[in-house]
Amino acid sequence: MKTFIKQKIKKCLLLLRKTEAAPELLDIINAHKRMSQIKKGKDCRLIDCTVSSEPYLLTLGDHVSATRTHFETHDGGVWLFREENPTWTIIKPINIGNNVYIGTNCIILPGVTIGDNVIIGAGSIVTKDIPSNTVYAGIPARFIKTVEEYKSKIEKNVLHTKLLSDKAKEEYLIKYYKTK
Repeated sequence: MKTFIKQKIKKCLLLLRKTEAAPELLDIINAHKRMSQIKKGKDCRLIDCTVSSEPYLLTLGDHVSATRTHFETHDGGVWLFREENPTWTIIKPINIGNNVYIGTNCIILPGVTIGDNVIIGAGSIVTKDIPSNTVYAGIPARFIKTVEEYKSKIEKNVLHTKLLSDKAKEEYLIKYYKTK
């Protein structure tokens, strides 16, 4: 099946090269190819995420979720020294443990290791390692609380809608919040 898909993609690429939309579509295809090179555990969910030019240096454990997150494996700042030192690069892997939630619009920088059972707040920039069982947020990301403290805080606000159909969920939430 993978061979069949690869053949179809190659055929599409040949057709795309003959159109004006080719550059944008090729960018999308190349981004998808980069994302497919990430080492992922089971039950990972990456929604509209991007990774820099070394996707093979990104390792995700089991049950990792991220939305619109960018994983940066190299330090582009060496560009300033390129003329004097043309071979310089700083490239480091990113390792993410099991059961990790990364909020929308985060940036994970080179060399970072994120432990197990971690929540990273939306919009955070992770510049340093994050230990297991913690909640981090901010720019740069900093310790907020333990996962147990977070769980205790949210338990009173939990709604049991995850297994409902879309229609049943809508009806439940309208009634719950008295919005109609």
